[in-house]
Amino acid sequence: MTFCYETIEGMRGKLASGAISSVELTRESINRITDLNPSLNAVITVNEERALDAAAKADAARREGNSSPLLGIPMLHKDIFCTQNMPTTCASKMLEGFVAPYDATVVKHLNAAGMVTLGKCNMDEFAMGSSNETSHFGACKNPWDTAKVPGGSSGGSASAVAAGLVPLATGTDTGGSIRQPAALCGITGLKPTYGRVSRYGMIAFASSMDQAGPMARTAEDCALVLEAMAGADPLDSTCSDQVVPAYSAHLEDCVQGMRVGVPKEFFANDLNSAVAETIEASLKELEKLGAKLVDVSLPSTSLGVSTYYVIAPAEASANLSRYDGVRYGYRCDNPTDLQDLYLRSRTEGFGEEVKRRILIGAFTLSAASYDQYFMKAQQVRRLISQEYEDVLSKVDVIAGPSAPNTAFALNDSSKSITDMYMEDVFTIGANLAGLPAMSVPAGIVEGLPVGMQLIGRRFGEVDLLRLAHQFQQRTTWHTLTPKMEERH
Repeated sequence: MTFCYETIEGMRGKLASGAISSVELTRESINRITDLNPSLNAVITVNEERALDAAAKADAARREGNSSPLLGIPMLHKDIFCTQNMPTTCASKMLEGFVAPYDATVVKHLNAAGMVTLGKCNMDEFAMGSSNETSHFGACKNPWDTAKVPGGSSGGSASAVAAGLVPLATGTDTGGSIRQPAALCGITGLKPTYGRVSRYGMIAFASSMDQAGPMARTAEDCALVLEAMAGADPLDSTCSDQVVPAYSAHLEDCVQGMRVGVPKEFFANDLNSAVAETIEASLKELEKLGAKLVDVSLPSTSLGVSTYYVIAPAEASANLSRYDGVRYGYRCDNPTDLQDLYLRSRTEGFGEEVKRRILIGAFTLSAASYDQYFMKAQQVRRLISQEYEDVLSKVDVIAGPSAPNTAFALNDSSKSITDMYMEDVFTIGANLAGLPAMSVPAGIVEGLPVGMQLIGRRFGEVDLLRLAHQFQQRTTWHTLTPKMEERH
């Protein structure tokens, strides 16, 4: 019997009954990575010995009476989280071979919950990309069609969960990097409220927007994992000290009468018509649950991408300045002087997309451009945030598409850099406003998954998760799998 496409909740029950052990689950995951990862390139580091040792300890703890809901469940981390005694590369030559001396807070929390870490997932380099094609270790593939991208930057995490390598992978979301790949790979992904989950030990891209979250098969699984991931952290001054709710205990709470806002701007020309029809059908399912659809407007939606691509590169430019060949990261061979050391170490260590964003950021932060670009973008960010706040004062949740298209082709020469940036047009607003948002499987268009996005009030993850969970009780989109093994 195979457990590869089982949910965390399903595995939890089988572990509790003794139908399977954590060691057996972990071995199955390792075997699937061995068999399928050459076709997917979703996983870039595996530590089999460490994983099996953790699984054996989990089995021993269960025999001694430990009934933690995540105990013994195998998982993978996006390779942006520092992991003690295991490489953390951010999918970049700049950090190739780097081994952190400590665990990120997210890693520490999930270890404490008893989860079994198998290794690290591929990603866009330093989390910069919407397709997982910018990785130093090569592009990741979508298990529904390996000629397509899985989305990015958490594409390796999404691909690994969709292909049944693991039931859970961590991701990070700066402008849509959990939700967009979750949508393109047909899984559930949650970006919590900014500050809900600690960023300590998560390598920084854009510090005012980066947020870690779970990527799993169902909203129920995401609720269980968020309970373990979230919480105050004295090592992260931006982390909230608000009490973490028992998210999984509220999944069955009534959604009758919940007001769901549908922004007209999310259904404009940027949206693929077949994707639009699929999302509209999913919105009708929310109505059948008792939710009330409300037409709303977010006029500044079209400004989100340009605002983001001023602020995020500016913050990236500052955050990545430490990788200079002296303090951190790759160092070039035989530099002739200090300037040559800096120039060649950064030129050789960073990929093209990262260098592009560093240059954009350095330009917008320059004395000549700061007021015209960076400060103006911050003003527009405030405007976007206020619009979301105003709308969410009238509705409980905002719903719409997670991405404007289904997964597109690898190495698609018809897509310009701007086209790639526009793949995040519906997700960026939640990051600029610091709001929780998630993507849930909502349909299939020409054999490829479509995701519906739900956006909530600040620290309103309970509402998102219960609405998503009850939507998944009515639909079967989250149960569909790409059946990689049949094509392998």
